[in-house]
Amino acid sequence: MKITIIHGQSHKGSTYHIARMSAEKLNGEITEFFLPRDFDSFCVGCTSCFAKSETLCPHYETLKPITKALDDADVIILASPVYVYHATGSMKALLDHYGYRWMVHRPEAKMFSKQAVCVSTAAGAGIKSTNKDMADSMFFWGVAKIYKYGIAVMQTSWNKVSDKKKKRIDKDTSSLARKIKKNYGKVRPSIKSRAFFNIMLLLQKSGWNEADVEYWKAKGWTKNGRPWKKSRTNISK
Repeated sequence: MKITIIHGQSHKGSTYHIARMSAEKLNGEITEFFLPRDFDSFCVGCTSCFAKSETLCPHYETLKPITKALDDADVIILASPVYVYHATGSMKALLDHYGYRWMVHRPEAKMFSKQAVCVSTAAGAGIKSTNKDMADSMFFWGVAKIYKYGIAVMQTSWNKVSDKKKKRIDKDTSSLARKIKKNYGKVRPSIKSRAFFNIMLLLQKSGWNEADVEYWKAKGWTKNGRPWKKSRTNISK
């Protein structure tokens, strides 16, 4: 199992430790990135990725290692501490670059067989909205199964988090790891996700964006193909 963690901060606080703990309990190969250390660019709003190709993004080459790691992963973990009730600016800046991968444009087929986890911590409130920031992108990418884990640690340092709270986190992350392992290799997009995909299919058939329409046609999705279905070639193997 391959796990890719993207940390929405460069320091190793409570959110880092919980994300790392969750990944390690999966007993897989872990690849991780820290923002803004490993990617620090803001989307410039040129719309080239939407209208023509993501390769025309001025940050395409810098983003390549993260994109590859996301595509190669069986499990994606996005982790962000709560900053003013939302994900960090660094996390938002990264996710902005993947707008072209939303189902309304050119989703990556591999996403429809992946599991993902959103992890957030706060001294107090804001966990729900922070996890939603990250989960929204992964839903629209087409990720098949998305888990959310957030906890108010009531501290700004992992070392100061109470032993009682850490025991609860350990128990929760163990339970989460068991669910992910149980579903490994068997996940399919939810009814909601498939329904949204089919709505986007109608949009593509209307021919609203040439780059997107050509992509969907090449994938065979404008006919009977679907990203969560194995091709006949794969089945025969």
